[in-house]
Amino acid sequence: MSANYPEIQELLQKRADCQARMKLIPYEGTPEIKEQQGSRYLYVRKRVAGKLTSTYVGAYSDDLYQLLLKNARDAKELNRTIRKINRELAALGYEDRGLPQEILKNIDFARANMKVNIYDQAVLEGVATSFPQTEEIIENGIVNGVSASDVQKILNLKHAWEFILDEDVVQSESNYYMLCHIARLVNEGFFRNGGRIRGVPVTIGGSTYIPPLPIESVVIERIDEIRSRDTDAVDIAIELCLYCMKTQVFLDGNKRAAVIFANHYLIAHGKGFLVIPDKDVPEFKKLLVGFYEGATTDVIKRFMRERCWKTF
Repeated sequence: MSANYPEIQELLQKRADCQARMKLIPYEGTPEIKEQQGSRYLYVRKRVAGKLTSTYVGAYSDDLYQLLLKNARDAKELNRTIRKINRELAALGYEDRGLPQEILKNIDFARANMKVNIYDQAVLEGVATSFPQTEEIIENGIVNGVSASDVQKILNLKHAWEFILDEDVVQSESNYYMLCHIARLVNEGFFRNGGRIRGVPVTIGGSTYIPPLPIESVVIERIDEIRSRDTDAVDIAIELCLYCMKTQVFLDGNKRAAVIFANHYLIAHGKGFLVIPDKDVPEFKKLLVGFYEGATTDVIKRFMRERCWKTF
């Protein structure tokens, strides 16, 4: 199995991505139209634990019916892809392993706080939504009075969090390739290759620091070096987060990708999660600019450990 590890890891990430996309489908099942007292209503029909169920969706409209048809097609295609991946994994000798109870609890802890975490990350990115608006976007995919780009950023954050909380993905390494996949998810809809290493110069607003062009081999080596340090998981997660932010590995979405990448490492070790609370964002940004411009890491690392690390 070790010889096939890169192929297995790629398949696991693809499967987790499909499973995360399945969770984003609000109504999975075959749409059906029922008439009651001269009015038409839409339901979705699916089999759960061998029993056929029918779930009410809403009053009939052509747009809603077409959406339900699209959901059904998407779900069918994703399920087909997942089954194909499972066959390929079995052929490579992969067997699903159970996660330790502490890590399972950590996944549940992160899921229970996911909406707040996404809201906090959105604030860090300058997305001007209230928590109720963010919650509405996460649950329904749209809300009045919010720009399409802000809605997309929040949905991308949801997708990325769902991805790293998948049990298969938790068992994968927090390496450069994981970081690239997370960046692709947070940049989806904005860049065609949002998970590709940056190949052009960038500047950082509010800072005189100009990050040099990243070199893939160096980034891979640096991430592996941080992960191999003989220190606790919280310090390593913070170091990974800060390194990815300062390096500006991608064209955009670096803070979002860095935070979620650090959380993949932290959750995989059963050590809680890391997020910058909305009330602490202004102070964090000041410390981050100082860090970019050469300040020692001691202050910002202490700030992140004391204010941003949450455990259960």
